[in-house]
Amino acid sequence: MTEQSRADFIIDVLSREFGDLMAQDPAAFRRKFRKMAASPFAFYRGSASLFYADLSGAYRDDSFLDEHTSRVWIHGDLHAENFGTYMNATGQLVFNVNDFDEAYVGPFSWDLKRFAASIALIGYAKALSDDAITTLVRGFAESYLTELRAIAAGGDDAIGSITLKTADGVLREVLQRARLNTRVELLAEQTTIDNYERRFSVGDGVYEVDGDTEATVREAFDRYLTTLPEKTRPVSTNIKDIKLRKGVGIGSAGLPSYNLLLEGHTEALENDVVIYMKQAQVPAVSRWIDDERVRSYFHHQGHRTAESQLALQAHADPWVGYTDLGDVGQLVAEVSPYAADLDWADVNEPEELTGVVADLGRAVARMHSVADDESSHDLVDFSTEEAIVAAVDKDEARFVPHLVDFAHKYGDQAREDHQDFVDVFRNGRLPGLQ
Repeated sequence: MTEQSRADFIIDVLSREFGDLMAQDPAAFRRKFRKMAASPFAFYRGSASLFYADLSGAYRDDSFLDEHTSRVWIHGDLHAENFGTYMNATGQLVFNVNDFDEAYVGPFSWDLKRFAASIALIGYAKALSDDAITTLVRGFAESYLTELRAIAAGGDDAIGSITLKTADGVLREVLQRARLNTRVELLAEQTTIDNYERRFSVGDGVYEVDGDTEATVREAFDRYLTTLPEKTRPVSTNIKDIKLRKGVGIGSAGLPSYNLLLEGHTEALENDVVIYMKQAQVPAVSRWIDDERVRSYFHHQGHRTAESQLALQAHADPWVGYTDLGDVGQLVAEVSPYAADLDWADVNEPEELTGVVADLGRAVARMHSVADDESSHDLVDFSTEEAIVAAVDKDEARFVPHLVDFAHKYGDQAREDHQDFVDVFRNGRLPGLQ
């Protein structure tokens, strides 16, 4: 593919993926694309649609894929920055994959390849040699396979969730930092107290809602409550305030979201709860998977996102649910005070990186293993860990080198694509953004 035709391909893929949303809010997408222009990794984060177009086209490879391993519940956007902490339903802090907006059912190897290429990009940005990057990707793949084998064998040798009891090094420090967070601090950042009552603060990106909109959101909230299991339904259901937020991040450009302030379990003001009701999107990976059983399983994209998080996270956030606003699916979850992301700027030496990447391999193995025949849904009705291990065993010697080779090739491709994207964007060639 020539440089010019690759640039045209990027324009075509991004236009098909974001065209309708760009037409609705071009300013939001100009901001999104400027953030993507900042670095090859930022571009890679925001261009999952291009990645899957490549996996279905020029980079198509069905190695290790069969009837079962092509139907695993996957994260859908598994790059290195989609990991962080959350407080699970049992009150335990866990470091794991987060952000399930792009989750779907598809080839397990697509998750591994997306992550491996992201590690190649991070390694290059940190001026690591190709050999050092190979070591990182190899460590991830070997750790993933070791944990998955242990789970398939009965779990006795599996390390399990990354928690304060099992983590060490960098990830333990992330968990400890999350442990220091408090609900009071979160409320202080987002709310004010007026006449002895707490309300959201209005500021940059936060807007008042009119009476009709508030009534519609309240009705949607009531429908959301019916999607929560009765035994785990939170007690905080009295809405004290509602505000509109507009997504400005790389992944949420232009999408409306409503924050709801709920009365806590007592009348004291320090235990109020903030939840969000966010418009869900069509996942990029789904456009390249032709499976009617998967497509018809979900009522709408909000249902898909919530079900995916519940399937892929062991003991997920008890607030996760879904509803609809004007027939548009919405994801509902808590704005958690205990969320802390891994900051890759703090992890630079190969020894530290090797340990972190190996831990993330275990986390991904656990994620792939929980959403199968032993979970509460019936969409994936077989043991994913057994299916993946069986597929790898047919050509085990090639599994790790296969991922390493892809990471280097697609890392190079993403860096070239970033430059093409910058040139396309700065010269006004993306339709509708001038």
